Amino acid sequence: MSRPDITNRLSAAAPQVGKPVKRVHPNLGTEAVAQRLGRRRRQEKRFRWYCLAAVGLAMLFLLILFGDILSKGWQGFRQTEVDFEVFFDPEIIDPSGERDPTVLAAADYAPLWRVPLLASLGGVEGRSERRAAYGLISSGAVFDLQSMVMDDPSLLGTHQSVRLPASDATDLMMKRKLSRDLPEDQRPLDDQQLAWLDQLRDAGRVHLTLNSRFLTSGDSRSPELAGIAGAVTGSFYVMMVTFLLAFPLGVATAVYLEEFAPTNRWTDLIEVNINNLAAVPSIVYGLLGLAVFLNFFGLPRSAPLAGGLVLTLMTLPTIIITSRVAIKSVPSSLRQAAFGLGATPLQVVRHQVLPQAMPGILTGTIIGLARALGETAPLLMIGMVAFIVDIPEGPLSPATALPVQIYLWADSPERGFLEKTSAAILVLLAFLIVMNGFAVWMRRRWEQTS
Repeated sequence: MSRPDITNRLSAAAPQVGKPVKRVHPNLGTEAVAQRLGRRRRQEKRFRWYCLAAVGLAMLFLLILFGDILSKGWQGFRQTEVDFEVFFDPEIIDPSGERDPTVLAAADYAPLWRVPLLASLGGVEGRSERRAAYGLISSGAVFDLQSMVMDDPSLLGTHQSVRLPASDATDLMMKRKLSRDLPEDQRPLDDQQLAWLDQLRDAGRVHLTLNSRFLTSGDSRSPELAGIAGAVTGSFYVMMVTFLLAFPLGVATAVYLEEFAPTNRWTDLIEVNINNLAAVPSIVYGLLGLAVFLNFFGLPRSAPLAGGLVLTLMTLPTIIITSRVAIKSVPSSLRQAAFGLGATPLQVVRHQVLPQAMPGILTGTIIGLARALGETAPLLMIGMVAFIVDIPEGPLSPATALPVQIYLWADSPERGFLEKTSAAILVLLAFLIVMNGFAVWMRRRWEQTS
C-alpha cells in the first residue's frame, strides 16, 4: 500500500475538529444515573416491605395457632370438684377392725360419697334417678377415698370434708364447653341433672380448682382422671437414652471426619450417606427399630430403651452435620499454632478445636433432641402407642411418650379429651421452648468462656 493511501485513511479515521463527538453510552449521564439509582432504591424499599410483610404474615399464623391451642387448652389445667361431708364408716370399710391393708383396699367406698350426695339433693327416688345423680360425680371418687384410707387408716370412724372430682359431663357444663340451650338429647346431662348441678352450685359445693391430677397422674379412660405424668416420665427416659447415645457418637464421628479421616472414596461415601440419612422420613427409622431392636434383639415393646435407640438413629445425622460445621468453623491458625508448640493431633482436638466448636455442637444437639421429642411415627411403630396407666419406673418399664399421648387423646371420641389434648400440646411446647432457650444460654456461656 502506497504512502498517499495510508495518509488518506488516517485522515478519514481521525475526528474532525469542531464537530461534536457522539457519546458511546448516552445512559451514563447525570440524569440517567440519578433515575437508575432512584429506581434501585424504590425496588429495594419494596423488597424490604415484602420481607416485612412475609415475617408479619408468618407471625400472624403462629399467633393464630398458639391462640387457638391456648384458648382450648388452658381449661385443661382446671377441674370441677364437689365438696362432701364423708363419714368413713368402719362397718363398710373394715368390719373386722383389723386394719388389714388387703381388706382396706378391697372395700366398697362408693356408699361413702353416694349417701351424702343423695341427702344433699333431696327427693331423689327410684333407681334411675339415683343412677342419674351418681352421674354427676366421677368414677374415680372411690379411688380418692381409698387412697386416703390406705395412707391414713385413722380416718376410720371420723367425719371429713372431702373434695371429689366431678364427672366429665359435669366438668364440661361448668366450663361452659356445651350450651344449656341445646336439646336434651344432645347434652350429656339432662334437665334433671342440670337442676341438681345448679342446686349443688348454689349451695357453694361445686368449685373449679387447679387440676393437679393432670400433672401428677397417668392416663385414664375417663377424661377427668387422665394425666400426663406417665407420658412426661416416658419422654424423659427416651430423651435420656437418646442423649447418652447420640451425643458422644455424633461428636466423635464429626471429629473423625473433619480432623482424622483421609480423603478417599470411602470417606465420600460415608458423607453422602450421612447427608441422605438426615432427609429420611422418621417412620422409616421406626420400621428399622421394629425389625432390629424388637424382632432381632428382642427388646420389650413400648419400652423407653427401644424408643431411645430408634430416636438415636434419627438424631445422629443432625448432630453429625451440625458438629462438622462447628468444627470446620474453628480457625486453622489455632491448629497450626498448637502444632507449632509441639501438641499432638489429639491434644489439638481436645484442647483447641472442641472448646471453640462446643457452642455450635451443643446448639445442634439440642435442636436434634427437640426434634426427637416431638416425633410420634417411629414410636408408634415400636409399640409405644399402648394404653399405659402406671408411671414408668425405668427405661425398661412399659411407657408412652408425650407426643404419642397427644395422638391417643386426639383420637378419642370423648369431648373432654379435646381440652386435655390442647393442654398436653402446651406442655410439649413449653418443653421445646425450654430446650431451645437452654441451647441459646449454653452457646452464649461457651462463647464467653472460650
